[in-house]
Amino acid sequence: MEESRLPPGQYVPRGRPVIHYGRVPAFKPDSWDFRVFGATASGEEHRFDWGEFERLPRDTSIADFHCVTKFSLMANEWRGVTPATIIEAAPPDPGVHHVMIWAEYGYSANLRMSDFTAPGTLFAMELDEKPLSPERGFPLRIVVPHLYAWKSVKWVRGIEYLLEDRRGFWEERGYHNVADPWREQRYSYQEEPGEGPP
Repeated sequence: MEESRLPPGQYVPRGRPVIHYGRVPAFKPDSWDFRVFGATASGEEHRFDWGEFERLPRDTSIADFHCVTKFSLMANEWRGVTPATIIEAAPPDPGVHHVMIWAEYGYSANLRMSDFTAPGTLFAMELDEKPLSPERGFPLRIVVPHLYAWKSVKWVRGIEYLLEDRRGFWEERGYHNVADPWREQRYSYQEEPGEGPP
């Protein structure tokens, strides 16, 4: 069954590898916040402190996780806040078709709104019924299981609603703008017309 769920070029490793860029940030709950900004419907920035974010309703997503380095971790149980909950609390302008996910140290990844709101996408706070470990993104990461894992940003601090697409951290460094593992969209030179920003 696992083999039928593996995208092309992927394998299931022993153990659960962890890969990240840069150092693991320290979590400071008193100063932590989550911001929703950019093209909001009201034109205002929305902000949640840690206590407010922690009280948002949670959902569960059981999904596979595909790293562009070719390993896949199968049937992970993530629990956290759905993008729909954030959108309801902080609606975007009707012209928004992309979002930028922002994290600690200025790290970012762009997503089409259709990927952001897809079933299974989640702002995860738990993995397999335990709080995320610091290396896996504690206190908050986004999980976009149907795309390569660099889109599943760790240590998330906010969302920017975009009226026009813009490349994030790895996309600016040669990774594919869309990142569909079933189409092996690993690198920007593979992009078809319309898959990258204008």
